[in-house]
Amino acid sequence: MEKENKAGFLWLLKMAWRDGKASYGKLLLFVFSIILGVAAVVSVHSFSSLLKENIASQSKALLGADYVIESDKPVNDKVRGIMDSLGGADAREINFLSMAAFPGNKGAKLMEVRGVEGGFPFYGDLETSPLSAVDEFREDKALVDATTMLQLNLKVGDSIKLGAVTLPIAGTLETVPGSTSVFGAIAPPVLVPFRYIDSTGLVQTGSRIEYKYYFKAKDGQDMAVLSKEVEPVLDLEEADLDTHLSEARRMGRRYENFGKFLNLVGFIALLLGCVGIASGMGIYVQMKIKSIAVLKCLGASKRQSYLIFFIQIAGMGIIGGLLGTTFGYLLQQLFPILLGDLLPVDVAVTFSFQSFLLGLSLGLAMSVLFALYPLMRTLYVSPLQALRVVQENPPRSRKATTAVGLGIVLFVFGFSLWLLKDVVRSLFFVGGLLVVFLVLTAVARFFMAMLKKLFPHSWGFIARQGLRNLFRPQNQTLVLVLSIGIGTFLISTLYFTKDMLLEKAAIEDRANSANMILMDIQNPQMSAVSQTIEASGLSVIDRIPIVTMRVETLNGRHVEDIRKDSTSQVGRWILNHEFRVTYRDSLIGSERLLEGEWVGQADLGSDIPISVSSDFANMAKVAIGDPVSFNVQGRIMDTEVASIREVDWTRLQPNFSIVFPSGILENAPQFGVMTTRTENDNSSAQLQQKLVREFPNVSILDLKRILNLLEDILGKIGWVINFMAFFSIFVGIAVLMGAIYSSKHQRVKQGALLRTLGAQSAQILKMIAIEYAVLGFLGAFMGVLLAVLGSSLLAYTLFDSAFAPSWIPFFVILPAITLLVFVLGVVNSLSIVRNSPLSVLKKEKE
Repeated sequence: MEKENKAGFLWLLKMAWRDGKASYGKLLLFVFSIILGVAAVVSVHSFSSLLKENIASQSKALLGADYVIESDKPVNDKVRGIMDSLGGADAREINFLSMAAFPGNKGAKLMEVRGVEGGFPFYGDLETSPLSAVDEFREDKALVDATTMLQLNLKVGDSIKLGAVTLPIAGTLETVPGSTSVFGAIAPPVLVPFRYIDSTGLVQTGSRIEYKYYFKAKDGQDMAVLSKEVEPVLDLEEADLDTHLSEARRMGRRYENFGKFLNLVGFIALLLGCVGIASGMGIYVQMKIKSIAVLKCLGASKRQSYLIFFIQIAGMGIIGGLLGTTFGYLLQQLFPILLGDLLPVDVAVTFSFQSFLLGLSLGLAMSVLFALYPLMRTLYVSPLQALRVVQENPPRSRKATTAVGLGIVLFVFGFSLWLLKDVVRSLFFVGGLLVVFLVLTAVARFFMAMLKKLFPHSWGFIARQGLRNLFRPQNQTLVLVLSIGIGTFLISTLYFTKDMLLEKAAIEDRANSANMILMDIQNPQMSAVSQTIEASGLSVIDRIPIVTMRVETLNGRHVEDIRKDSTSQVGRWILNHEFRVTYRDSLIGSERLLEGEWVGQADLGSDIPISVSSDFANMAKVAIGDPVSFNVQGRIMDTEVASIREVDWTRLQPNFSIVFPSGILENAPQFGVMTTRTENDNSSAQLQQKLVREFPNVSILDLKRILNLLEDILGKIGWVINFMAFFSIFVGIAVLMGAIYSSKHQRVKQGALLRTLGAQSAQILKMIAIEYAVLGFLGAFMGVLLAVLGSSLLAYTLFDSAFAPSWIPFFVILPAITLLVFVLGVVNSLSIVRNSPLSVLKKEKE
């Protein structure tokens, strides 16, 4: 019995091999679509995993130490006692943002001043040029960011002026632990000896100062235990503990959502290939009906005829998975180049066994799952169909069809859940994907039905024949509208979303609003700074007073009691943060009143009405009428929430979580922020030079530079997303070629009959050209239209802004994809008109 089973399986393998070898051209294109889809998923997932692993392995170098204790104010005696119990800090740092002047070329730039003392960094390196600058800067010199050196044409030996202190530049600073490339583009780092910080005179009221104390782990010191025991105590003292493990987790989370999105883009590319397999296998099985009927006449069972094609599909999945995994590994090499400075660490691309298993299992599972439905037809082929001219379409089992459909949906949901690690998001992804698939399917079927019903019989012969190809048996309308539509949808959505983000950032600039923000202006300096701006021919747009304060009580509960309450849901940021608060009598453009009543003027009393942002209200768990008291530099001030505002934090302008009415804080210790508008880079540079000379403590944010940085970041991310989205188009091309090749048997016969009736080769090609031009336009147009609807929904729900579609998808992507489908369809159909009618009919007779 065992021998017969073995012989039976070997016979199935031989039959599958022989049939597949005879039809290798059709199957090869299906394998190609699997390869592209698997490569997209494997490359992104593997690179994301490698990035996470590299961040974890280099976490100490990213932090520069095993752990660090930090605070935004000088630490108290209790925190010092904790540090002493840990063996004392091995290095310390004080950092803040400040304008730096370069007397040699009269340049000025906002920089992150970092005063360091001790052996920092203990892990990783300060990469400098020349190498000797690492030691020289600790001896009364400075290290300046390399990009700044190039921008301002600085060289070693030039000077940098920080407040009242001028230091020679020891060298250029390439990399330093604790500085991110994105933030460094706005405020690049400059390292100076710790002892010079006080002499600069830049640490004043309102200055954002950060104090850091770096530690090397003692023998046997467990970072997880340290965090568990020490962090809660430090939290009560308004200080924080960061270990290299927590730094790795935080850094990994920054890139996690981006990786998830790219994973889903790759996964959609794989699904497109599977749609092609399902459609192509339907055509393939249709061509094999007589062969299956003959096999059954010779004694083959339902199961055997089914397994022959099942083995073929499984083999395609395995081969596609293996080749796709290999191609995915090669594809990964491009990601570090495309992402560039956005990556926090250097990623060494390696091949992993996990990636191999992922690619193999994906290729096998998805090809088999999506081929099950068309393969079910082989079970219902009657032996009599070997003799019948008219083909039958027996009904499939409803239970089997439902089971296959449910299996596909569950697999897609399970895989998306594995990628996203979130049930709700996975449900939204599967639901959204189903909606897109269903809409495109409905449009394709509706188009075929309406074309058939409202067929233009009065048109010419060529046009009529070309249009009839769109709804004849074995047409390609559905599969091509699906593959082209989804690929176009992905790319168009990318452009719409990217433009929407840039639109939100740039809208204020086009409205002739402020494009420069001056911060940390001391109260006695306000008049003088204003005069300096006006003397430069510019106007002061806003004068914004700022008072610093901390939350003292929420709903009558002191913050110390809330911190100790493990069940409290109040955010730690509310309890520990030093808020910068302003006062004014009206709302501004970036705010919208959600609840309560806006109070613009008030007098000192028991319950001062304030307005809080919706973010503050959610994190502090307060509502309209709830009491909140603040510690305003030693004085307790009782207030009541009078209104809750929605604040658009994406606007490049000063926004505040807490706003007091006028008439309350005017006499409180405060500093100011001013905004102005410069016409060009030259006037901006001249004003900055004047301000740095006269007011070295004032920090300046050039919004034009920030906007350019945002555009650069979105551009780099867009390159990667575009690259992955175009994979969907490439898969769609493979599906297109597979569908054309699979139906070529029918097309060749149709072409031969038309030529026998007198049609010329040029006329037949025109018919095919009309068919593919309509298919390409319909698929691409629906993809762009769905992208408009999807992006509008994103704008409303996620970005809360008006949506203005970009012109690129309409005038570039739509015609380009239509032309691509047209060219591929015509070129791949040239062989149809090359065969003589006699040779085709002879082959058909045989």
